Amino acid sequence: MTTTVSAVPKKVTWQPFAVLAIGLLATSSASIFIRFAQEEGAPSLVISAWRLVVATLILTPIVLARHRQELRTLNRNQIGLAMLAGLLLTVHFASWITSLEYTSVLISVTLVTTNPLFVAVLSPLLLGEKITQKTIGAVVLALIGGVIITAAGGAGSAPKQDSPLLGAVLSLIGSVAVALYFIIGRRLRATMSVIPYIWLTYGAGAIALVILVILAGQLPVVFDGSLSARAYLFMTLTALLPQLIGHSAYNYALGYLSAAFVSLSVLFEPIGSTILAVFAFEEQPTLIQIGGGVAILIALWIASREERRKELRSRVELEP
Repeated sequence: MTTTVSAVPKKVTWQPFAVLAIGLLATSSASIFIRFAQEEGAPSLVISAWRLVVATLILTPIVLARHRQELRTLNRNQIGLAMLAGLLLTVHFASWITSLEYTSVLISVTLVTTNPLFVAVLSPLLLGEKITQKTIGAVVLALIGGVIITAAGGAGSAPKQDSPLLGAVLSLIGSVAVALYFIIGRRLRATMSVIPYIWLTYGAGAIALVILVILAGQLPVVFDGSLSARAYLFMTLTALLPQLIGHSAYNYALGYLSAAFVSLSVLFEPIGSTILAVFAFEEQPTLIQIGGGVAILIALWIASREERRKELRSRVELEP
């Protein structure tokens, strides 16, 4: 992945920011639906696989009806990178969703969204995207907010067993995987439409997760009637809202906005998830954790302003 792409491959208007905001609201519900499904006895790998399988099946008729020609024109490099992105999505979901069995929603989601640190370090090397000092400062501020939230601890108990260290490690693995997923998505979205890209990516992830479910001996759980209707409901909602709307919105935004900015925006997710967890699981954040959330929001505001300024500067430089 050494070929560089332009920092802004397409003209940026308000739409990518609006779509990204909708995506953030949708993905904030993910941990809530996942936790409900886990409480109904659904294994984490089954939840992960169900999420991507359902999303892929819904996208398939759309792709076959409208995007066959584009799929035929894709080269091996594009297809290979899309498959790699799907495998990284597999690692992300398998590790992060499992982490929700061992620690609170607040801590799990906060740690998994530390991916801007990895994106900020890797984007200049892999994409050639310049990261401004203000964006770096916003990343640092957001990560400080995440550390504050996590270090304060508590904010609820885990449904399987309280093992914060294991939950934290699994969340961080998911963070690294999704950072690389964003970087690959930024590169491919410069040359691919969003629907074919997410279909290939989600499909590759779905196949990999089904294989993991089979190897783990959990496939019978899906068919033997041991799961309640509520479990299937919450797993399906995870596919419809956080995946089809949330992650697809991220991938759409990656066609217009830098990988660093999109990944930084995802740091809003712990705030949305925590608010929902207050009502769903009575996981009450402390005042210190609320302060960490405010730091993240300030960082997002700084980064969004800088993204707009960077885009305007690029337009001026391209004018004859």
